[in-house]
Amino acid sequence: MPNIKSAIKRVKKNDSNRQHNVMFKSAMRTSIKNFNAKVAENDAEGAKEAFLAATKKIDKAASRGLIHKNKAAREKSHLSKKLNALIA
Repeated sequence: MPNIKSAIKRVKKNDSNRQHNVMFKSAMRTSIKNFNAKVAENDAEGAKEAFLAATKKIDKAASRGLIHKNKAAREKSHLSKKLNALIA
């Protein structure tokens, strides 16, 4: 544990930021799982809604720097392929 006051403050701030980031990343993963569940149930309307929610969460995580922009694009591409296969 640091002794300098600014270093102590920095450790606390880093921990709170980490917890905040974990929350956003977890929400993103949950929305992707919800989409995959709707696809597994062959629920096209529910999958469309879940797709919109998941892409919004993915974009939010990418804009915050939690995931790389290319990973975000890859995830959205995978989700859209699943959605298009379900609708077709």
